[in-house]
Amino acid sequence: MDVINVLSAPNPGRIDVAQALGSAETTMFVYDVDPGEGSSPYHYEYAEEWLIVLDGSVVVRTPEGELNLERGDIVCFPAGPAGAHKVMNRSESRARTLLFSSSRLPAVSVYPDSNKVGVWPAEGEDDLIFRRDTAVAWADGEDDWGKAV
Repeated sequence: MDVINVLSAPNPGRIDVAQALGSAETTMFVYDVDPGEGSSPYHYEYAEEWLIVLDGSVVVRTPEGELNLERGDIVCFPAGPAGAHKVMNRSESRARTLLFSSSRLPAVSVYPDSNKVGVWPAEGEDDLIFRRDTAVAWADGEDDWGKAV
């Protein structure tokens, strides 16, 4: 059985813990966030997400405002717009966080600030990120969709 120590594992910025340990049910990442940086753009998903601060401190932007979190703090982001979040490090030292959720594919991330949507299917070559205003109707280009062919 493989083991990863989430407190001391060397990290180039993000460790895909779930993949390294072979999980099919959980998505789990360790993020090291340098001072003045963030771990991802402001976004939400359609699966509940959890965040634990393993070391240091971070500021989390949510729809209700900003939340200061320190080592040992844990927070749950609900699925959908109410769970939108961005993790930022405004301290003078690196912070380490663990973010996890159920593994549901395809996954969808919505980025309200930039009006984008990301779709993450099981196969990486089919990952898509697009602006909402480029969306088309579901029958667009399906000229024979209503015909028995």
